[in-house]
Amino acid sequence: MRERGYPYALLSPPALLVLGLIAYPVVLVVEMSLRDGRAMNISAIGQEPWSISNYVDVLTDGDTYHSLWITALYTVISTFLSLLIGLGTALLLSRDMPARRLLRTLILVPWAVPGVVASVVFLFMLDGSYGVVNWILRSVGLTEHGPQWYFDPSTALAAVIAPTVWKGFPFFTLILLAALQAIPDELYEAARVDGASAAARFRYITWPAIRGTTVLGIILTGLWTFHTFDLIYPLTGGGPDGATETWAIRIYTEAFSFFHPGSASALGILSVVLALVVVASVFPIMRKQFF
Repeated sequence: MRERGYPYALLSPPALLVLGLIAYPVVLVVEMSLRDGRAMNISAIGQEPWSISNYVDVLTDGDTYHSLWITALYTVISTFLSLLIGLGTALLLSRDMPARRLLRTLILVPWAVPGVVASVVFLFMLDGSYGVVNWILRSVGLTEHGPQWYFDPSTALAAVIAPTVWKGFPFFTLILLAALQAIPDELYEAARVDGASAAARFRYITWPAIRGTTVLGIILTGLWTFHTFDLIYPLTGGGPDGATETWAIRIYTEAFSFFHPGSASALGILSVVLALVVVASVFPIMRKQFF
């Protein structure tokens, strides 16, 4: 009995420390969401009476649902494109080719680059006047002047999705490449002997072996992308005209532009609840179908 409890005794101090570091901010945010006041002084907010007015305000505000729609578009498109590019690069790097180890290392570089640094790079690349993307478009005759990517509401969201996909696809490459390497080569050899095409081999051998990993990657990437802030705010700050105002940007704006931490805290709690509801409703189905 003593030997069984020894590992738990060793783990309990750091576990309690982590729990305390997580629990206190969560309790503080919940309390602030139930206090109405426009001040950044936490002590002053704590003197306000208890109320659910913050939740009523954000749930009856049309801007909340606009930011939710933008967040949904941003999350779904970014995750889908990251999956497609990551799957393609994983299939390519799983083959025998020159400098494969070097390429496997280089493909992870975008994942390691800080979001703010990636934002600055893409800000220069997509600049409407001297950006390299518009220069290429003008060189091949596709456009005369080039779009103002970050100043046009019709292109701003796409311009924000681009660095998100660039940073996100290496994660899919890494996990899918690991799943591909676990597939026995004998299955592919037998399929080639039977005359199966490349599409048939992918459908009946590759996809069944990697679909569980793919679904897990989609869930994790979707949750990360839903709360992305560092890739959006340096580029557009949520503009122009709210075209890139995701949920995370709206929380920041409520707290530090409008000085209403109560509404920001309410939005933060609602985002956590929304993420938990989505995971709780989707994961049992995914586990039954794919795991």
